[in-house]
Amino acid sequence: MKLALHGATGRMGSALVSLLRAQGGDRVIVGAAAEPGCSAIGRDLGEVHGSAPMGVVVQSDVASAVLGADVVIDFSHASALVAVAKAAARQGAVFISGTTGLGPEATAALDDAARSVPVLWAPNFSIGIHVLAQAVRLAAQQLGASFDVELVEVHHHGKADAPSGTAMRLAREVQQARGELAPIHGRQGLIGPRKASEMAVLAVRGGDVVGDHTVHFLGPGERLEFTHRATSREMLARGALLAASSLVGRKPGRYTLDEVFGA
Repeated sequence: MKLALHGATGRMGSALVSLLRAQGGDRVIVGAAAEPGCSAIGRDLGEVHGSAPMGVVVQSDVASAVLGADVVIDFSHASALVAVAKAAARQGAVFISGTTGLGPEATAALDDAARSVPVLWAPNFSIGIHVLAQAVRLAAQQLGASFDVELVEVHHHGKADAPSGTAMRLAREVQQARGELAPIHGRQGLIGPRKASEMAVLAVRGGDVVGDHTVHFLGPGERLEFTHRATSREMLARGALLAASSLVGRKPGRYTLDEVFGA
């Protein structure tokens, strides 16, 4: 399997490079792209990540970087996703993206690419988060309206979007069972009692936290807290590579993690 990485110089790019080098096998990186102006452009991808040269030069031109790839994996910035999705579709490569903070144009680009190639976008490729989402939906169904629901997520100080895509995914799982709940993103001042229709989704930023997500179910005399703590980006890289292996050879369309990890 031939892979091209977009966002190859970032945190997830580093995790993917490390994991692929450790595992060896028949999965090889054939292309790497970074934002124009990145200091790594023109350098060997292995050297950028502090390891032996790989023979893959980091490029700013996405179309060139994906040439020859079976799979394009994107962990970058929402503003770049449209161009990357188009490049993957032209190449005929499976497109895997974990880039968050997407707007309507980027979402439409995923749908457009899915007419030509298999596409999987997910805010989090952790199997633990996948299971957590299922547990949260079940809890919301079983506990019902007598329990208030609040979400808190914590990430490193460099994260660009808030709340995290994973937090919003968990909020949507709650809403599947509790359609009356509407997310809010902060409280300040004399706001009065909490409204029954509120579901706060709150973002904390600081340090080098990979990602913590907690869903609070607060009822009369008791509460449940579901927490997932990511201690390494390696598990996200593993999930993305599992998705890539799963989708190679499938027909074009939008796919979900249910089809990778199982429902």
